[in-house]
Amino acid sequence: MYLVESKGGAIFCMLLALFFLGTWPALLTFLERRGRLPQHTYLDYTITNLLAAVIIAFTFGEIGESTAEKPNFLIQLSQVNWPSVLFAMAGGVVLSLGNLSTQYAWAFVGLSVTEVITASITVVIGTTLNYFLDDRINKAEILFPGVGCFLIAVCLASGLHASNAKDNKAKLSALEFCKIDESRDSKVPLSKETKSIAVGKDLENAVEKTEKAKVGTADFLLEIENRRSIKVFGKSTFVGLGITFFAGLCFSLFSPAFNLATNDQWDTLKEGVPHLSVYTAFFWFSVSCFVIAVILNVSFLYHPVLNLPRSSFKDYLSDWNGRQWALLAGLLCGFGNGLQFMGGQAAGYAAADAVQALPLVSTFWGVLLFGEYRRSSRRTYILLNSMLFMFIVAVGVLMASSGHRK
Repeated sequence: MYLVESKGGAIFCMLLALFFLGTWPALLTFLERRGRLPQHTYLDYTITNLLAAVIIAFTFGEIGESTAEKPNFLIQLSQVNWPSVLFAMAGGVVLSLGNLSTQYAWAFVGLSVTEVITASITVVIGTTLNYFLDDRINKAEILFPGVGCFLIAVCLASGLHASNAKDNKAKLSALEFCKIDESRDSKVPLSKETKSIAVGKDLENAVEKTEKAKVGTADFLLEIENRRSIKVFGKSTFVGLGITFFAGLCFSLFSPAFNLATNDQWDTLKEGVPHLSVYTAFFWFSVSCFVIAVILNVSFLYHPVLNLPRSSFKDYLSDWNGRQWALLAGLLCGFGNGLQFMGGQAAGYAAADAVQALPLVSTFWGVLLFGEYRRSSRRTYILLNSMLFMFIVAVGVLMASSGHRK
């Protein structure tokens, strides 16, 4: 099998993973804002997420001659290594719960803030655990100041969300009309520009509207609210932040669990049984991620949360609206996680947590594609720039702490 052994190769894997892991959330957010049910999107996503792990296992995991110390993927499947397999599967479970939570958090808090908070919690908790599990191969005097910078970024992100929510409330407070969304039994305010649109008509395709709403305006916010699948107007800010922090706690545990699966620091394997390779561990990791995602999302089809409409498995199979983007998101996430683990096995999983810089990529997509923070207050812009600056500093410091696993 192929192993990444050089520090340069590990950094390349982490940079590529950074782009993949920062892009796939934008695709799922895009679909939610166009009205596709998150249950449908996530079921598509999880299929290709597992497919990515299978592709990695049968390519990188089968390259070269197999040895007793470093057996290839198929050989390891028949070995008695269940303690390590269970660690890998536990990591997949918490990652699946975290990813499932974030697709609801994106609607409430926004793509940028959600990714910053979850990534920062992951670094604060997960990196600390990985540092001790990796026998301290990373430089503590550099690593932990970087962790502190991530913690500051969390505080700034929370302030940014509160400021942006206040800005949006001020924009909407000037609206004079209200429309009833008959399918949801919920009230949605209408502006003077949009009051002529008929009840129940898709604002994206409405012919009555002569010109498109400007990004960042109240009309723009209303168009998104009427079109999106998760309705957020009137919901408490703490709902979104609560979901976000729960997702962050889940994310903080999957990397340490994977670390235990591949390096067996607790000596759970019998003598003579080789450690799981990254590719075998990632396969079992993705299998458990797939199983949990299918169970939860199929149940959410018939028993939806957050006042989403009820669906069915038949409706899911016939829903082809944007399916290609959901499938692409699963591939990006799968290959991104695989590259992160390949780099972490070489340079230390604590340093590999530098891929949590993914909010830098997500914020770019959030501003470019979704108009986040457009026409906001000066205070919001200051908080946004401060958050991104602190995040860049934190990532740079974390990368500088990279070690080399012997």
